[in-house]
Amino acid sequence: MSDYLRLENIRKDFGSFQALRDIGLSIAKGEFVCFLGPSGCGKTTLLRIIAGLETQSAGSIFQGTRDISVLPPAQRDYGIVFQSYALFPNLSVADNVAYGLVNRKQPRAQIAQRVDELLKLVGLPGSGTKFPAQLSGGQQQRIALARALATAPGLLLLDEPLSALDALERVRLRQEIRSLQRKLGVTTVMVTHDQEEALSVADRIVVMNQGVIEQVGTPMEIYRDPASPFVADFVGKINVLAGQLHPGRRVHIGDSVFDCAHDTDAARDVKVYLRPEDVLARPIAAGDANVFEGDIDKIEFLGSYCLVRVSAPAIGPQPVTVYLSLNFLAEQSLQVGSRLPLRLLPERMRLF
Repeated sequence: MSDYLRLENIRKDFGSFQALRDIGLSIAKGEFVCFLGPSGCGKTTLLRIIAGLETQSAGSIFQGTRDISVLPPAQRDYGIVFQSYALFPNLSVADNVAYGLVNRKQPRAQIAQRVDELLKLVGLPGSGTKFPAQLSGGQQQRIALARALATAPGLLLLDEPLSALDALERVRLRQEIRSLQRKLGVTTVMVTHDQEEALSVADRIVVMNQGVIEQVGTPMEIYRDPASPFVADFVGKINVLAGQLHPGRRVHIGDSVFDCAHDTDAARDVKVYLRPEDVLARPIAAGDANVFEGDIDKIEFLGSYCLVRVSAPAIGPQPVTVYLSLNFLAEQSLQVGSRLPLRLLPERMRLF
């Protein structure tokens, strides 16, 4: 796929504060990319720079073959959806959707046809005569999405569009946005601080922290192969254990020695990062390597599975958390205080 949006050496200063530092990124045509990171990491500032709502202190932006670095927003080819919906309360739903088309002075019959198409597309046919106040939050955001798509832009920008919605509506609408994006093939950039949201909809995730890009990759790459301790800690749940890596692919954790997939020329201190699902409670057979035992000291019920905290003196004072299904807990009659054998997967250990 060819690059559709390219950012080169983007920097943004607010006085002495550097909000963005040397950002470089290429996004392919038709790709769905999420900017993910904690509050204050620079993700919204970067989106606003792409939109022309902020001016970068240095660097260039290319959309297709056009250099849009200094163009005003009206001359850039995008639609945008904000967290706050930003609908005009005094205009009907149809007039809100038609706003960009009216500004382009398109024929009234053509505008009416386009508005009907878009309302069907976002699942709200026949709602054109209503006003925003008569709609739920999710419906208002669908209208905002229809308005952003009305002019058939080449780029769709989404600034935390789901964060004001309740949990169920958020899950429902994010899947609808993803389905719609695939159907239309529009290049999409979404800002979010919700890692589950990013993992579920993005083709690629751009993880940002303190004004820089920590890692760019597919959801699976970001989750399975974090490039830094920040990414490992920010995306998903993680166990962090103090250890020491020794030659021969061996890592010492507490009083135990485990096989791992990393090697070294000389012993060095490391932090061992393990997802809860990478610490296995089954199947464990006699003679298996990387096995240790611990005592369950907390069970957190999460529906079909539980997050179980295990204290294991053999690996030091830091407890580990593991995912166990309700069925497994019942089969093994496990409860707080039960002894549980666990096994570490060498290939799943991330050492930093």
